[in-house]
Amino acid sequence: MSIKGIIASVYVFLGLVTTIYGSIWGDYSYKGFAYNLGAGLVWPCVWFPTLGKIVGGIITVIVIGYIVLAANRR
Repeated sequence: MSIKGIIASVYVFLGLVTTIYGSIWGDYSYKGFAYNLGAGLVWPCVWFPTLGKIVGGIITVIVIGYIVLAANRR
């Protein structure tokens, strides 16, 4: 197995562990499994909340930049 495959396997495994933990014992255990599965897909942002805020800020800047550039093209 290649390094890329190992890294992907570890990422998916940790995502599933995060999903199961969140579904049973987590802060959002009252929400459904699908909600916790979505959170498990982005587990680094769940484990490190500051990273989630950074990613959210980057996405916000990208969306605003796209809107500004689209308005300037008209």
